[in-house]
Amino acid sequence: MTSIFWRDLALAFRIGGGAGQALVFFLLAVTLLAFGTGGEPDVLRSVAPGALWVFALLSCLLSLDRLFQADVEDGSMDGLMLASTPLEAVVLAKAAAHWVTTGLPMILAAPILAALLNLEPAAYGMLILSLAIGTPALSLIGAIGAALTASVRRGGMLLSLLVLPLYIPTLVAGAMAVRASAAGFEAWPYLGMLSAITLGCAALAPFASAAALRITLS
Repeated sequence: MTSIFWRDLALAFRIGGGAGQALVFFLLAVTLLAFGTGGEPDVLRSVAPGALWVFALLSCLLSLDRLFQADVEDGSMDGLMLASTPLEAVVLAKAAAHWVTTGLPMILAAPILAALLNLEPAAYGMLILSLAIGTPALSLIGAIGAALTASVRRGGMLLSLLVLPLYIPTLVAGAMAVRASAAGFEAWPYLGMLSAITLGCAALAPFASAAALRITLS
């Protein structure tokens, strides 16, 4: 698992590997929203919690289609499926590498972008915490869709159609946690829902993705 994790990180940071795409999209989307609304502080403040989470969700989609497809195209997936390491562990390692190159940079950039959207300062901590808890679920759920479309060339649109409905509970829980914190209400119930979703994904997604890969590549 460790070797696969570091291998995927190395590939992601090579030229054309996709590292940084999610962060660049996140930055551009938030900046365009700020300009598109005319920079009105009240308007930005009202849409900031949902907008930040929506853009984080869409950013995670950018590199999902390459999660397994590159390995399928060069034949290395066949070797991984025949190796002694369980395929579920391979999926988990790949999802972890995807999160490090997509979710983690967005978490680090979130306070700056929250300031750009005039989010209440009291909600900064909850925004970072909700993204830290919720974005792993986005990578894990995305792994299921990526496994189902691993053998489909240019399957990005199909992948989005499969994954986006499954992202809705994570999106709602994360956005509501930030919104509640910004309004001065208790946000821990929403954070608990977000934690439950992520733990459930961590338990089930590797097995679902591995089963999808076996079916897709059989």
